[in-house]
Amino acid sequence: MATTADSTTAEDGSESGAAQHADVASLTYEQARDELVDIVARLENGQSGLEESMGLWQRGEVLAAHCATWLDRAEARISAGD
Repeated sequence: MATTADSTTAEDGSESGAAQHADVASLTYEQARDELVDIVARLENGQSGLEESMGLWQRGEVLAAHCATWLDRAEARISAGD
């Protein structure tokens, strides 16, 4: 597996990690949350194959981290106002 400053490329040439989900950084909290809810529903449905499910899971992890960052920032702003 080759690693660059921007992304990690697997042996099959596919990108993984942050570069693959770079669009998440531009999402609002609500957009990320809604997409995460959709992904959870799709995974719970069980209709996706293993490879697709793994991709959905990875996207969900990135979305969940993005939402947590939004919430942490909001909490910090509220705490700073005390």
